[in-house]
Amino acid sequence: MNIRTVFISAVLLLTAFAEVRAAQEWSLRDCIEYAWEHNLSIKQQEIQVRRSENELLKSKLDFVPSFNASVGYNLNWGRSVDLQNLEIIKNKLTQGTSAQVTASISVLDGLSKYNTLRGNKVALSISLQEVERLKDEISVSITQAFLQILLSEKILEAARESFASIQAQRDRTAVLVEAGSQPYSSLLEIESQVASERVQLVTAGSQVTENMLALRQLLDLGYDTAFAISAPDIDFMVDTYTPENIDEIYASALSMPRIRGAELELQKSIYDLKISQGRFYPTISVAASYGTFYSSTSRSPIGAEDYTFFNQLRDNINPTLGFSLSIPIFNSWSVRTEVKNARLNRDSKEIELMSARQQLYKDIQTAVTEAGTYWSKYVAAEANMKAMEESFRYVEEKFGIGVLNATDYTVSRTNLFKARSEYLQAKYQFVFQLKIIDFYKGIPISL
Repeated sequence: MNIRTVFISAVLLLTAFAEVRAAQEWSLRDCIEYAWEHNLSIKQQEIQVRRSENELLKSKLDFVPSFNASVGYNLNWGRSVDLQNLEIIKNKLTQGTSAQVTASISVLDGLSKYNTLRGNKVALSISLQEVERLKDEISVSITQAFLQILLSEKILEAARESFASIQAQRDRTAVLVEAGSQPYSSLLEIESQVASERVQLVTAGSQVTENMLALRQLLDLGYDTAFAISAPDIDFMVDTYTPENIDEIYASALSMPRIRGAELELQKSIYDLKISQGRFYPTISVAASYGTFYSSTSRSPIGAEDYTFFNQLRDNINPTLGFSLSIPIFNSWSVRTEVKNARLNRDSKEIELMSARQQLYKDIQTAVTEAGTYWSKYVAAEANMKAMEESFRYVEEKFGIGVLNATDYTVSRTNLFKARSEYLQAKYQFVFQLKIIDFYKGIPISL
C-alpha cells in the first residue's frame, strides 16, 4: 500500500467519522432501552410469556364444570323400535330427533388440578424472569460495545494529535535540513515516521468503524441509519476506588433474574412431582344430563294420532345424575415411573440452583478482583504516560535544535503513543468493571 493510498483512506475514514458525529447522538441508556424494545430474542420470549398466561387461564377454568350440548337427527327404513311402547317396526321409514345437555366435574383427583394451577403460576413467573435475564445480558453486551467505541474514539483522537505533531515536526526538519543544520537522513527518517503514523491513524479510524458496526448489530440497526453515540464524562468515575465487599454484593445479586429463574424452576419441579404423585389416588367425578327425543312412530298415551314434535319433546324429558369412581390398581408401572422421573427432575433443579448461585459468586469475585486489578493498571499507566509525556517534551526540544537524531525522536514518539493507548485501555476497562459491579448490585447501567 503506497503513501497516497493510505492518505486517501485516512481522509475518507475521518470524513465518515465526522458525518456520523453529525447524526443524533444516543446515550448508553438510549441504546439499552432501544434493544429491549427491538431485540428479537426478547420478543420471542415475550410470546412465551403470553403462552404461559394462556396456560394459567386454562388451568383456572379447569375448576369450572364442563358443559356440552348435542342435537341429533336420523332416518331409519329397516327394523326399528318404537321408543314409546317398545314395539318392533318393520320396513317403515321413521324419523327421530334427540337433544341433550350434559355437565361434568371432577370432585377428587389427587389435587392434580390444584397443583397444576400453582405450577402454571410459577411457569408464568419463570417466563417473566427469562425476559428480564435476556434484558440483563443485552445490557451488559451493549455496555461493553459502547465503551469499546468510546475507547477507540479516544485512541483515534490521540492518533490524530500525534499525526498532526509529526507533520509539524517534519516541516521544521525540512527547514533545518535546507539550512544545513541537520543531515538529509533526518528528514528521511521523519518522512518514514509520518507514513507510519498515517497508517496508525487509518487503523485507529477503522477500529472505530468496526466497534460502531458491532453496536449497530447488537441494536439490529440498518447500516444506512444515521447513528452516533454521546461521549459522557467518565473522569469522575476514576478519581478513586474503594474495594467492594463481595459478600454484600452477592446478597444483593441473589434477586437477579438468573437466580430467581432457577429458584422458580425448582419450585415448578416440586409441583410437577406432586401432580405425578396425585395419580396414585382415586378420582371421583360427577356427571349430569338433561335430554329428550322425538320419534315419528311414537303415539300419544291417550291414543291421539297427532302426537306433535313439541309434545313429544316435553313428554320425553330424561334428566340423569351419575357418579363415577376410578381406582388406579396397575398401569404397567407408568405412574410409578413418572413419579421417579419427576423426583429426579426436582433433584436436578436443586443442583442447577446451587450451580447458578455458585457461578454468580464466582462471577462477582472475578468482577471485584478485576476492578482492583484494572484500577492498579490505570494508576500505573497514568504515571507512565505522564513520565513519557515529560520525556518526549525533552526529546522534542533536543531534536528541534538538532542535538538529538531522528531515530531517538521516533522511538520516543512511539513509546508515548503506546503509553497513551495503555492508559486509555486501563481506564475504560476499569470503568466497565465498575458498571458490572453496579449491575450485580441491582443498579441500572448508565454512564
